[in-house]
Amino acid sequence: MAISPRSDATFSSQKSTPSESPRTKKFPLTEEEIFYMNCRAAYLTVFKSSLENIISKDQLYLALQHAGRNPSQKTINKYWTPQTAKLNFDDFCIILRKEKPTSKAELLKSFKQLDVNDDGYILHTDLYKFLTKRGEKMTREEVNAVINLADVNADGKFDYIKFCKLYMTTNEQCLKTTLEKLEVDSKLMRHQFGNHIEGSPERDPSQVPKPSPKIIRKTDQETFSNKGDTRSSLLSATRKFKTSVSFTITMGANGNRNSKLTEPNLIKDWQHVQSKGCFFLEEDGEIISHQYRMQIAQRSMVYLTIKPLNLNQVEGKPSPWLSVDTALYILKENESQANLQLVCFTELRNREVFGWTGELGPGIYWLIPSTTGCRLRKKIKPVTDEAQLVYRDETGELFLTKEFKSTLSDIFEVIDLDGNGLLSLEEYNFFELRTSGEKCDEDAWAVCRENFDTKRNELTRQGFMDLNLMEANDREGDPCDLWVTLHSMGYNKALELTEACPFVIDIYAEKCKPKIKAVHMEACSGQLEKAICKSVLSNGDAKVMDGYENIIVHTYSCDTWITSVIENKSDEKVIIHINNELSKNCVNNRGLNIFAVEVGPKSTMVCQHVMPLNERQEWIYYCIYSLIS
Repeated sequence: MAISPRSDATFSSQKSTPSESPRTKKFPLTEEEIFYMNCRAAYLTVFKSSLENIISKDQLYLALQHAGRNPSQKTINKYWTPQTAKLNFDDFCIILRKEKPTSKAELLKSFKQLDVNDDGYILHTDLYKFLTKRGEKMTREEVNAVINLADVNADGKFDYIKFCKLYMTTNEQCLKTTLEKLEVDSKLMRHQFGNHIEGSPERDPSQVPKPSPKIIRKTDQETFSNKGDTRSSLLSATRKFKTSVSFTITMGANGNRNSKLTEPNLIKDWQHVQSKGCFFLEEDGEIISHQYRMQIAQRSMVYLTIKPLNLNQVEGKPSPWLSVDTALYILKENESQANLQLVCFTELRNREVFGWTGELGPGIYWLIPSTTGCRLRKKIKPVTDEAQLVYRDETGELFLTKEFKSTLSDIFEVIDLDGNGLLSLEEYNFFELRTSGEKCDEDAWAVCRENFDTKRNELTRQGFMDLNLMEANDREGDPCDLWVTLHSMGYNKALELTEACPFVIDIYAEKCKPKIKAVHMEACSGQLEKAICKSVLSNGDAKVMDGYENIIVHTYSCDTWITSVIENKSDEKVIIHINNELSKNCVNNRGLNIFAVEVGPKSTMVCQHVMPLNERQEWIYYCIYSLIS
């Protein structure tokens, strides 16, 4: 990759903050809020509203530049393909999450590779050769633009240290100017729309709000803006609502609640199969998981459960994934995989176990695991202490550390889907696809069996350990590749499993032995989205927007979570503004109290999932859905 003003090199100014507002003085912005503040500031520098779409490569390039990125044409083409017609604000935020800023140290390191004399300079001849011959090649005019920068060039040499400093300063100033513009616009809008942020009294958070009228008054809009972040306040202040509908649901504490899920009588006499799997959190916040095909030979009563897999953890360390909600959607295959019919999902609960009991006829069923994403989320807090993975003894021989062995043993438990203590080629390939993106073919597997401990042509736990040790030896002790594996499997630098949730599925059938097989590992969307929408439309409460009978908000609640789905029966897309600010003890999967969604014509979409922050306390879901004009 060429290092240049047109390169993929990006810069870390994400933590820049706007001038202090009453909210930031009292409640400092979180890193997530700062990220969205910067996204919005950059977007509004190019567009009048965050509801406008990016409709060209040039607009995308400009918006990314204002966000402190400096994308190459290759990067632009990655997100703007020949099939792309538009990108919205949410797409823009996802791109910024993927295109991480680069620090000054990383940029300097890249230039140092060309500094043959290690004196802080690169000859113009070398720079020209590098930029026009390697990586994403620059044109002669583009290189001349770099070489002609007076502040960083003299005597036929390029001062890359000065260049990096100048580049970082320019980038930071650009973001600062963008944020200042956002703050000025914010004050102007507060003045124009009567948003009394500075003078409004504090609302008692313990008070339970009464349902608001279906048409939001202007004073209501002001109140709802007061307690959100700056991005939320701007979102509320700049939009006009045609009509609104609200939901209020008060939920009791779950901590001491009696079980609703009970095992069938004589289940010990039923036939049982089990399979494991895992939810993995991607960089952009998307969740992927294993998906399964189940075969039932004859009509039978069936009992299905799913729960987080309880791995053996180091004493005293928390297991965050054990609090992650899990569910299983069961779909019947009719004639083809493309024609799936929702049968049920595991809505009953006993502590961390979710289950369903009922009769299933003979046939093929698809089991699609689901989690709301309220608790399986990106961790903002950085880890400072990096665990040691390998060490050498006094003879120089390389070994895996005790901590790393324990982690590898847990990974083995997760990827051993059938729980027989061995890894088949199919099971190992799910692991390979997750960590390297490539499958291991039969020939490579044969070599693996020759060199590592196997039983019945399957890899043992010790063989899996030795395979990782060989990888470390191949890199002469450099743990870089091992860390890639660990991060892919959801572990952080302290060897804590924070961005994955392993789970186990148990199936009991009264009259036949079920068969289950993992067939895919893919995003929790598509068929799952359709299944959730259908389930909520069938079982949830529906409210029609006043004056807009084709727009319906459906809300389904169980004692664990609440899901809302928006149904648009009209022939045109609609934009719905969602306000959760008056909810109490709640967290949603979007991570924002206020946001907007676009619902296409003749379609339904999952709007949000909401769960209690603290299950041992009462939680109140109070949400207003407004149609934006």
